[in-house]
Amino acid sequence: MREKKLAFTDYIFIGTLLFGMLFGAGNLIFPVHLGQLAGKHVNLASLGFMITGVGLPFLAIIALALSKSQGVYDLAQNVGDKFAWIFTAVLYLTIGPIFALPRTATVSFEVGILPNIDPAQRSWMLAVFSGIFFLLVWYFSRKPSGVMVVIGKILTPLFLMVLGLLLAMALIFPLGKVAEIAPQASYRSGAFLQGFTQGYNTMDVLACLAFGVVINDAVRNLGVKKETQIALDTIKGGIFTIALMIIIYGLLALVGAMSLGRFTFSENGGITLAQISQAYFGKLGSWVLAILVTLACLKTAIGLVSSCSETFMQLFKRGSYPQYVAGISLVSWLIANVGLTQLIALSQPLLLLLYPLAITMTILGCCHRFLVSRFEVKVVYRWACTAAVIFSLGDIAAALPFGLASLTVSKSLVALSQGFLPLASLSLGWLIPTIVATIIALFFAHKKANN
Repeated sequence: MREKKLAFTDYIFIGTLLFGMLFGAGNLIFPVHLGQLAGKHVNLASLGFMITGVGLPFLAIIALALSKSQGVYDLAQNVGDKFAWIFTAVLYLTIGPIFALPRTATVSFEVGILPNIDPAQRSWMLAVFSGIFFLLVWYFSRKPSGVMVVIGKILTPLFLMVLGLLLAMALIFPLGKVAEIAPQASYRSGAFLQGFTQGYNTMDVLACLAFGVVINDAVRNLGVKKETQIALDTIKGGIFTIALMIIIYGLLALVGAMSLGRFTFSENGGITLAQISQAYFGKLGSWVLAILVTLACLKTAIGLVSSCSETFMQLFKRGSYPQYVAGISLVSWLIANVGLTQLIALSQPLLLLLYPLAITMTILGCCHRFLVSRFEVKVVYRWACTAAVIFSLGDIAAALPFGLASLTVSKSLVALSQGFLPLASLSLGWLIPTIVATIIALFFAHKKANN
């Protein structure tokens, strides 16, 4: 049977779905903050950021198609059943109630509310705002309605228009000259790799492993059946989306760097974005941007609560959908009150564990068809993922919060890692050992299979 050839409108549909999955309002804050960190080295840092913020998430969707996986659990089963359960649970907790969900409320608060209140009111105002935010999330997540679909259709074009206007104003009337902005100490050398690890904060690779099957199913529903053709059509549909996201991320980082010409360095990108919007649009304009960001974050949060609730029902085999919706909304509200800067800091150790595994499985998923037997699949996935975990321990220890990084065992792990592993100082100590472990595993599995 001949494979169906998709029309141009089909590719637009795929691209729109992909954009909705990859671009959330929360993603605005990280490239802006990256720009402030990198200063005159912003272009190099942005390139690294785009690999983990755009390229790898897109690759994760391709990996699911090429490996014939129905989702992250299915892909992780190539390592083992217990690993698949634990990895899936931790991944959904991370993109759900532990970090990504609370962040939707804190980003909205930092961009929209904080610039317009007395700093002394910050704590109780965040509690009230995030409480109302997650009350709305709970209400709409109980039975996701067509109202949110309509809001999404109106919101995305409007949001992009306002963002486009802000970026245009920033380029025409720059706040400073990038060439004159000194980078922060960690970005004076190795800006590219620093940007690469900063891209972890978007959590988009994790999100695409979790929800990427939606894109692949959408392509299948258009009449495409072969895995290689699904991957090819996803690439074609995603070209425009990827180009758009690269432009948006690049310009946001550039604007972030230029902002230091007028403002001081901010502790997070939410504060910087609010300062920039107020500088160009005044109070009224900044409120418009704040409302759009809040609505976009609200829509993202509703989707995350709904998806996490359904997944936890399947994983834990107990509890009802309404119970999970209520529990996740409550936990997210409580965690949101630690604040955006603290949330980002707390998420680092977990992301430094999950991302090496996610990147490893994404690359292996793309190469899955070249593993000729089930034995080869198991050996290669297990060796590679084991190496990724073991050799990322030093990076994790260095990022531990609450003074845990100062413990003797943490310092020993960091010293061992940075003393022997290339790229360890850039939180990429796992990379080369994982590549070596994969090559050895391929050789071992191939030799064993031949014997």
